[in-house]
Parts: sequence; structure tokens; C-alpha cells
Amino acid sequence: MKRVIIFAVMLLCAMPLSAQDNIKKETFLFATNDGVELFLDRYTSTTTYTTPQPAMIFAFGGGFVGGTRNRDFYQPYFNHLAENGIVVVSIDYRLGLKNLPSNTSMIDMIGYLSNAVNIAVEDMYSATNYLIANAKEWNIDTSKIMISGSSAGAITALQAEWLRDKGAELAKVLPEDFRYAGVVSCAGALFSTKGKPKFSGSAAPMLLFHGTSDSNVPYNKASVMGIGFYGSKYIAKNLTKEDGAYYFYSAEYVDHELAGTPLFEQCDLIMQFITDYVLEGERLQTTAEVRDINAPRKPTRFTVKEYLATNYKR
Repeated sequence: MKRVIIFAVMLLCAMPLSAQDNIKKETFLFATNDGVELFLDRYTSTTTYTTPQPAMIFAFGGGFVGGTRNRDFYQPYFNHLAENGIVVVSIDYRLGLKNLPSNTSMIDMIGYLSNAVNIAVEDMYSATNYLIANAKEWNIDTSKIMISGSSAGAITALQAEWLRDKGAELAKVLPEDFRYAGVVSCAGALFSTKGKPKFSGSAAPMLLFHGTSDSNVPYNKASVMGIGFYGSKYIAKNLTKEDGAYYFYSAEYVDHELAGTPLFEQCDLIMQFITDYVLEGERLQTTAEVRDINAPRKPTRFTVKEYLATNYKR
């Protein structure tokens, strides 16, 4: 399976004379937060558009420990969206769990996790405001700004929309009337220290990719006394109750590979979601349950300690 994935990535990324030839990449400094300079890469089609275009902000994965905004792995996703008239912005964000003390306790880890998620969200908000400020020059429709991410980046995107949706203090840096037009989450979750998080029915439509055997980010939830992560299944259930719009792509016995594979295997589905839910404003609730009947069964339940051990082995 890994060989197939690697070959697919190499094939898709090795097309500079065709698919990538009409994509322009530019780098900008969008913020300096806590003394850290944060950059973004903007990907645009060389095609001239006479009307403002939608935009997609992307946050990379890496467990809030590592990762880069310009990893080759993400290029098929960036190129596909840009070729379809979407301004793609891949951003830096501060890595709040980098260089943790080796003797970090469980209680201390909760504080570190909360801070890591919050500062990543702050940086995503900074990037959002930067796009809004440059919307006229960059030909961006500010009512069609979407956010997406892989793994930790998906957590960041979901958290950013959740905090905006509930009017949290952290989100008040955004314009009062601003709302994200959509969220694309590849193996993401919400992090809460105050019980079960909830979206309202007016939350942005969401495309949620997740595998039932993901031991890095909970598929459903992993919490102790209301503190923990609440994954794609939990979010879909919540949106169902609140009449929120979503597309939940659930893959049985698939692990954390869905943090990445949709970015080159499911580009057409992502574009269809954008067309239906964002551009045409359809209010749908869709669940696609996928199972490879030849794939082996894998564990689907993990404890909080097992999730932490998978991500932070120390």
C-alpha cells in the first residue's frame, strides 16, 4: 500500500511541464507573532479571472511538533485547487509542542496541548486577516474564504471554525461579520478542556475525512472528565443534530493515512464539495462509509494514553 501511495505522489508531483506549468507560486510574510516570522505561499492560476475568486487556507500536519508549509506531498492538492480558480494559501504556524521537556506529566501535557492548538489558531486567524486586507489586490472573494488542514493542521482548521462559530474571545480578531465558507479536514478533531464542544447549525459546511483505526487523532472522541479530542464522527453527529451541512468520508479500518491521501486521491471529491456546499450553497448532510474488503481488520478503540504515546513517544 505504501509503495502505491509513494508512486502516486511521485507521479502527480512530477508534472512540471503540464499541470504545474500554469501555476504561479509567491511567498509573503503575513505576520510576526511572539517574535516568530510567519510566511505563506500563495498558489494561483496564470489564467486571468475577471471576478473575485474563492480562497483556501491550508495548514500542514506534524503533531504541532514539526512539518512545513511547502512539503512536496501537498503539491497535488494545491495545484488541483489553483487550476480550478481557487487562490491557495499554505501557511506557517507556531509549533507549540516542539522541544517539550522529556519529563512532561499528563497534567502539564493538557496545558501544552491547549496552548499549541490556540497559537496555531491565532496564526490561522492572522493569515485570514491578511487575505482580507489584500483581497482586492489578490482578487479574492472574502465571502468564499475556506480553511483546510492535515492532521494537526486539520485540528487547527476545525478549532478555528468552532471558536469563530461560538464567538470565543480568541476569534474576535476576525471582522465581526466574517465567517469561513467551508472547512476541509483530513483526520482532524476539536480539542476541548471544558466538556463536549458543539457547533451551531450556522457553522461552515465541512468535509471530514477520517479512518476508524486512527491512533493519532481520535475518529470519535478521547476524553477524560471533559478534557480531550473530539473527532470527525463526533462532529458529524453534532452537525446532524444542529442541521449543519457536512460530508463525512468514513473509512473502516484505515489508520492515520487519511491525514494525507485525500490530498492527492480525493482532489475531485474535495472540488465537488467546494462546488456543491460552498459555491452553490447546498445544505446537505452526507456520509460515505468506505471499506476495502481485502484490508485486514485493525483496532478501532484507543485510550487517551495510547493517542499520546502514538504522537509523543517520550
